[in-house]
Amino acid sequence: MTDTPDPSPAPTQVLIDVEAAGVGYVDVMTLRGEYPAFPGAGAVPGMEVVGRVTAVGSEVSEGLVGQQVLALLTGFGGFAERVVAEAEMVLTSPPGAGPDDVVALGVNALVAELALQRVRAAAGERVLVRGAGGGIGVLLTQIARARGAEVTVVTSSSARGERLRELGAAHVVDRNRSGVPDAGFDVVVDTVAGPDLGQHLELLRPNGRYVLCGVAGGFPSVESFAPLLRDFHKSLSLHAFSLNSVAPEELRGSWKRVVALLGEGRLSAVVDQVFPLAEAAAALRHVADGKAFGKVVLRPR
Repeated sequence: MTDTPDPSPAPTQVLIDVEAAGVGYVDVMTLRGEYPAFPGAGAVPGMEVVGRVTAVGSEVSEGLVGQQVLALLTGFGGFAERVVAEAEMVLTSPPGAGPDDVVALGVNALVAELALQRVRAAAGERVLVRGAGGGIGVLLTQIARARGAEVTVVTSSSARGERLRELGAAHVVDRNRSGVPDAGFDVVVDTVAGPDLGQHLELLRPNGRYVLCGVAGGFPSVESFAPLLRDFHKSLSLHAFSLNSVAPEELRGSWKRVVALLGEGRLSAVVDQVFPLAEAAAALRHVADGKAFGKVVLRPR
């Protein structure tokens, strides 16, 4: 840990005392320099925090002071005791939810909810979730089920599969035993990508939709996308989705829907493990090794 002066909010920003920070694979990739649009090696990771607003800039309502909020940090830097965030990227925490649970929803719930919105996953459709045990995947499983879909998950063990069944998965594929599932999906949501992306594109039905919202397995080769052209008669579509493309108004709408699902008992936060901020390196290794089920959280205090 490094001591630095407390930040001060600019006119459009708020100052937050951090109570919990999310740790995700995006932080691992950012530190490796694998996301060219983001800070590289040497940057402070952390793109989401939950905490109390303690001060606001001159253009921000003072009504935010004292509120517990989720803040999305466009420049990272969330592995800290205090951060500043743009007020338009601050979302109110659900009533009664603790900071660990809020950050376990956070970015991952927004990615999951908006990805399913983009491909219009509907009741009665068959949805396949790759990387279902990860921070995004456990929420994709629940939200797809809440939309009325029949959810199949791909994961790495029977134990993880059973936990995903409890979260709403109808079918479980253990990739270490069964490999790729049978074809016939309306939607595939992929947080993994990597060399097997092409095999999963081939699982779509005619007019099927594939949404890529993570690359935990590495960036796919150009050849992975060949099924889109070879099977053009099936009218398949591929979506690449990132929260960076989403306007603040759309983020707020998605968060409202996430909070509603939480209040209805159709969505729950899944916290894998909580580390103190001083052990951030260990938390990042835990995520990089693929050991987490759900969200890894840091606590500054």
